[in-house]
Amino acid sequence: MRCSPCRAVAVLLAVLLPAPALSHGGGLDDLGCHHNRKQGGYHCHRGPLAGQAFSSKAEALEALGAPRPQRVEPPATGKVPGR
Repeated sequence: MRCSPCRAVAVLLAVLLPAPALSHGGGLDDLGCHHNRKQGGYHCHRGPLAGQAFSSKAEALEALGAPRPQRVEPPATGKVPGR
């Protein structure tokens, strides 16, 4: 049995076109990562952390050797707000 060229092209397209549908539309940040809103966590698709998952972006930054961001409290003035 011979396979016509049109049938071969149709099979090839049917195999190749659905591939983009498997990806998700989450935008990536400057590290190539994003937050997973449905399951929680933070995972990377590109960059130096590609293929890795973390509990937060801060944890991913630590994996790169960056210090964890610290919250800075304003200095106490002794004044009561609103007075």
